[in-house]
Amino acid sequence: MDARTATVKRETRETNVRVELNLDGTGQYNVSTGNGFFDHLLSQLSRHSLMDLTIEASGDAAQTGWHHTVEDVSIAVGRALHEALGDGRGIMRMGHSMVPFDETLVQVAVDLSGRSYAIVDTAIDAEMVESLPADLVRHSLESIAMEGRFNLHATVLTGQNAHHKAEALFKALARALRAAITLDPRQAGEVPSTKGTISG
Repeated sequence: MDARTATVKRETRETNVRVELNLDGTGQYNVSTGNGFFDHLLSQLSRHSLMDLTIEASGDAAQTGWHHTVEDVSIAVGRALHEALGDGRGIMRMGHSMVPFDETLVQVAVDLSGRSYAIVDTAIDAEMVESLPADLVRHSLESIAMEGRFNLHATVLTGQNAHHKAEALFKALARALRAAITLDPRQAGEVPSTKGTISG
């Protein structure tokens, strides 16, 4: 089987991003975006999916805030995931998880269908989550799904603490992706679709 890896670079007037991803890793990560809490969330994505993830990013946060950096990193992560999957032969394709974090409980389901769709309810009322504007948690998840070309349904079922909600969402996405990218020995290298393709 070919290595399920990808390297994506995204350079604009606003950001410079490089992402390396290995679907068949052990959850090793080296993440540097300039925002400590966003680094923390992306590290959870790697650790709990067992995907190896290296991210180096710089941007105009000092001038315009964190939106451009978070958006472009998330775009690059989604594209790397899609590229590493290739035609998706042999994968489970769908995955779901429920992740508790103290008082918080999160549910996430994904379908690596080749079709982009995202429904994300973070239930975060705070303006900020640590060093990250709260709405960028939702925007990051949506951007990963849209550029990764997969269906994402992510919901905070219960919770109080904004940090717990954000972290549990990324952990739950990681666990759902871990299930979906797993190779199914019963698929014998077949594309998991009656269409014969999950390219869109």
